[in-house]
Amino acid sequence: MKDATKRIGIIIVLTTSVLVGSACAENSSSVITIPLWPDGPPNDNGLTGPENVGSCIGNISRPALTVHLPPKDKATGGAIVITPGGGYSVVCDDTEGKQIAHILVPRGIAAIIVKYRLPNRHHFIPATDARRAIRTVRHHAEKWNINPEKVGVWGFSAGGHLASTVSTVFDQGQSAARDPIDRHSSRPDFSVLFYPVISMEVGVTHGGSRDNLIGPEVSDDLVHRYSNENQVNNKTPPTFILHAADDQAVPVENSLRYYRKLVDHGVNSRLLVFESGSHGPTAFKDNPTWLPVFEEWLKRYGVM
Repeated sequence: MKDATKRIGIIIVLTTSVLVGSACAENSSSVITIPLWPDGPPNDNGLTGPENVGSCIGNISRPALTVHLPPKDKATGGAIVITPGGGYSVVCDDTEGKQIAHILVPRGIAAIIVKYRLPNRHHFIPATDARRAIRTVRHHAEKWNINPEKVGVWGFSAGGHLASTVSTVFDQGQSAARDPIDRHSSRPDFSVLFYPVISMEVGVTHGGSRDNLIGPEVSDDLVHRYSNENQVNNKTPPTFILHAADDQAVPVENSLRYYRKLVDHGVNSRLLVFESGSHGPTAFKDNPTWLPVFEEWLKRYGVM
């Protein structure tokens, strides 16, 4: 345990009010959007009709990837699959998608935003899409100037639950699959979780995310399955976590539980807990000291 603790970095940071600023300006040379399942997804989430489009997107039944690639001469080879939040009822791909790409691309990191299908209580649907997104990035790695061994995932709120789901339950791909994308691993090489929903336990979880994913009245087995602190093992990738202690929507206990399990299994991790910042992008925008810490962490793993 002593050796594992030495490998773990934890920083408790007090509040500050300076904004991240100009470091978040995008310098992308290429932005493309592609369907996640060109021939249609393998299962149905029960939603029909047009999407509800705004800063957050609702009624999603046709998932897609928006790929932001840095200029080739600035690319580090790193890539991050982004799963925005929205309580599993919408996907907020502006503040927790496009604006995150603005942070990553100038640092030479490809940003791939997932417009994943909403579960509509089909609990396996979002993770099916997120795993497909990771496989797709690896499949196109050469064309997109990406190192297939430097593909991470970054999730926010309910998207953080999704990111932690694919960071704890994954496979190495099926070598004989007809679809070449399915031959790639779905395991992220690193994981970034901002104010994530982790547990499905009442009193800890975010009620809306739980209801939309698995429903209000479900078996203990399903609650246990999607309480992702229970799924952490020594194969879970290195993880960077950020949360505000005054978060009233998703209690900081979610991040604390996940972090404790990472420590228990000797997974290299870093946890930033800010005194204030509430829930959502204010958690990091009001506390800009996270950014140099994050940059140092990415450099440690050769992503930046």
